[in-house]
Order: sequence, then structure tokens, then C-alpha cells
Amino acid sequence: MQLKRVVVTGLGALTPLGNTVEAYWNGLINGVSGAGMITKFDASKFKTRFACEVKGFDVNDHFERKEGRKLDGFSHYALVVADQAIIDSGINLETVNHDRIGVIWGSGIGGLKTFQDEVSAFAKGDGTPRFNPFFIPKMIADIASGHISIKYGFRGPNFTTVSACASSTNALIDAFTYIRLGKANIIISGGSESTVNETCVGGFNALQALSQRNDDPATASRPFDLDRDGFVMGEGGGCLVLEELEHAKARGAKIYAELVGGGMSADAYHMTAPHPEGLGAANVMNAALEDAGMTTKDIDYVNVHGTSTPIGDPQEIKAIQTVFGEDAYRMNISSTKSMTGHLLGAAGAIEAIASIMAVVHGIVPPTINHFTDDPAFDPKLNLTFNKAQHRTVNAALSNTFGFGGHNASVIFRKYS
Repeated sequence: MQLKRVVVTGLGALTPLGNTVEAYWNGLINGVSGAGMITKFDASKFKTRFACEVKGFDVNDHFERKEGRKLDGFSHYALVVADQAIIDSGINLETVNHDRIGVIWGSGIGGLKTFQDEVSAFAKGDGTPRFNPFFIPKMIADIASGHISIKYGFRGPNFTTVSACASSTNALIDAFTYIRLGKANIIISGGSESTVNETCVGGFNALQALSQRNDDPATASRPFDLDRDGFVMGEGGGCLVLEELEHAKARGAKIYAELVGGGMSADAYHMTAPHPEGLGAANVMNAALEDAGMTTKDIDYVNVHGTSTPIGDPQEIKAIQTVFGEDAYRMNISSTKSMTGHLLGAAGAIEAIASIMAVVHGIVPPTINHFTDDPAFDPKLNLTFNKAQHRTVNAALSNTFGFGGHNASVIFRKYS
């Protein structure tokens, strides 16, 4: 069968750099750091006391008080960015076939804050089980996709992908596949995460995964820098409206870009560490290129996973050089996590948006906070340090890698 083409017709974003796609993009190209001291809980006794929080977000601005209390933060974020993207897409909800619209979402952790609060309250009590009746439906990771479908009456494919930090990229790939196979006309896809809480920060601290640069949070996320010491926790969400090309054209939709390929692989190596030779990362980029029918010469920009960890960054760059060879030297490479922090399961969604905007505007967002060269990285590579760079971006590849060895990559191309 001939596969259908898939385009992006709507975007929504809620990030540490801004609560709309426009604000997020402006923050990226201006090299703004979203990091600051944690305000959501008293972090004074934690090894890491800062994060990239969403700012200026009031649940009551978006939800009736009673309804808002039934949802965990990751569902709040999901519903808000989905609404932004659906409005942006111009979908006529009165005339569109709701049976042919699905929701495929990604979240690596789901309602961790809800779980923390309910178990903590039980532990402090007298042993009598007094749990919130919404405890389970607030917590489960699939509930965000369910809420989006319920709100809009979308009756197509509906589920959530969970693959740690690759979750929302896996969601996009699944959505892409369903549309290509003709099983849906439109799929609302992306991811959300609400992880700036005691349990999540404490847990990643115990893993020695987070930066502890408490004296200077704004420069703590420094991918590829010699003095990087771990990632910075982020939160928020991103949403893409993916649509079958002919369906989009028939309704006169604006088209941001075309999603042309996706790849998935496993490191099959270690619970938390990447493969030392970047094998899984190389395999997933090759798989995405093959799926797209493209070669390394077709890619102008790679938005890397680039978390600012001592081990992860070199392995990813090693994989890029293995895959791209000499073509690696003519591309731009950057890590937008230097500004947003790491949104875990939502990282793929907001980084897909960054990649799409790079294609649309011909601007590559920078890797900020570069102070000291690390000899582990080839100085001839263009890692887009500290300032955005203007260039034609005909195609961009976005990488996400997760604990458990989960790897996912997607490729966006100028629509023509």
C-alpha cells in the first residue's frame, strides 16, 4: 500500500521559557535560561535546589476549581497545550469527523505528585485508608490522553506511550504511523510532565543525575561543556496536531512542516547509562533516515538529547559522527535543554516544536552556557554555542533517549 503523507498543522507549548509557542521560541532564539530556585516546595535540604519551572501558570485560569482538583499537574499541562494546538490548527470541531481523530500522548512519570501526596497523607495518619477517590485516575499516565479525547469528543486511536525520556517522541512516531496507514485523519500528539516535586527531585538526586550548581542555576545546564555536572529538571508540555496531507489541504489548513520519518531502537545495555559506543543512538538515527528515505546529506540540523551529563553527551556526539561522517561538519547541532532543562517524558514534544520552528524560520537555537571546551568533542563540529545561528534548515532531526535504553528520533522537513 502507498503510505499517506503526514503534516503538522497546529502547535501548543507550555515551557519554562514561556506559556505559548511564540514565547517559547523567542526564549530559545534569544538564549534565555529557564532555570531558577525551586518555588513549588521547600528544597532547602535537597542537594539540588533549583529547576526549570513553568512560570505564571494559574490552574484557575484554565479550569473550574472543582474540575482542576480532579487532575494532576501533567494533565493540566496536557489539556492546555492541546487546546492551544487545536485552536492554532483551525480545525472546525462542528464539521470534522470525530471518529477519525485520535489522541496519542507521552508521559514518562505521570501523576507522581498525586502519588506522593496521597501516600504521604496515609503514612502520617492512623492507618485508616482515607484516599482521595480521584487518586488513581489522577495518577495513571494514560489519563491525559483520555481527558483530551473526552473534552473534544475525539473517538479515534487513544493511548499513552511510556518510554521514560523518549515517551513523547514515541507518541509522535505512533501517531505518524497510524495516519500513514490510513487509520486516522488527525491525531493530537505530544507529551506533558509535572515533575518539580520532592519525590522526583529527591529521586534523581539519589541517582546523582542532577546538576548541583545551586550558586548559579541559570548556567547549570551546560551540554558539551567541560564542567557539566548533570541535567536540570524541567516541566511543562508540548502538543502537535498531526494530519494527513490531503485532509489538511482539503480544509485549507496552514502547514508548518512535514513529518517524514521516525526511528526507534534499544541500547540493550544498562538500566540508566547509554551504550558506551553510542550504538543505540546511531541505530535510531539510521532508522529514522531510512524511514524518511533520506541520506545524511539531507539533514541540516540535529536537536540532540544533550542533557548535560558527563556520560550521555559524548556518547550521543560519537553516534552522530558515526552516522553522519563528514556530513556532521556541515550541520548545526544544538541542545535546547541548555535553556529549558530536561522535561523528561515531555522533552521530545517541545524539542520537536523547536525543530519545526527551526525549519520554518531558518534559525537554529543555541546551546547556551558554554564556557570551557571539552577535548572529548571535535572542535570542528558546529555545536551552536551560546548564540542562535541563521541558516536554511530544509530538514531537522530530533533525538530523545530514555532510561531503560529507549531511543526515538523523528525528522521534520520543509513542506512542498
